[in-house]
Amino acid sequence: MADAKGAVPRLSDQLCFAVYSTAHALNRIYKPLLAALGLTYPQYLVMMVLWQQDGLAVKEIGELLHLDSGTLTPLLKRLEAAGHVRRERDPADERQVRIRLTTTGLALQDQARSVPQDLLCATGRTVDQVQGLRDDLARLRDQLNVVAA
Repeated sequence: MADAKGAVPRLSDQLCFAVYSTAHALNRIYKPLLAALGLTYPQYLVMMVLWQQDGLAVKEIGELLHLDSGTLTPLLKRLEAAGHVRRERDPADERQVRIRLTTTGLALQDQARSVPQDLLCATGRTVDQVQGLRDDLARLRDQLNVVAA
């Protein structure tokens, strides 16, 4: 499809491709860092949520990570099989499943403390620069979610 001037858009000019290829580059940095912990990147995100607030319902975790239950449930089952979390029915509402960290899952937090600093070093940017970029991307995501709703 051509733009208003009749030129075919270039891949390198597309925002979507910059975000997509950057996400892949980030994952290549995360992969060895998280492999040392025995986690995939999506599992790491779940663990980060639980380290921040243990005992969340599956639905709450999904909302925080922008994941549906069909994607989240297999992740949680693998984390449970690895001994990092346990799934429990909420006694107040049997329909809800709450996710709780195990002792092993809590201990993993100490091992993961260096991951954010290692990633920051890989970016070659300052903390302020990375935080600004993160904030810009979050605002873009939120705006796109409004438009897509």
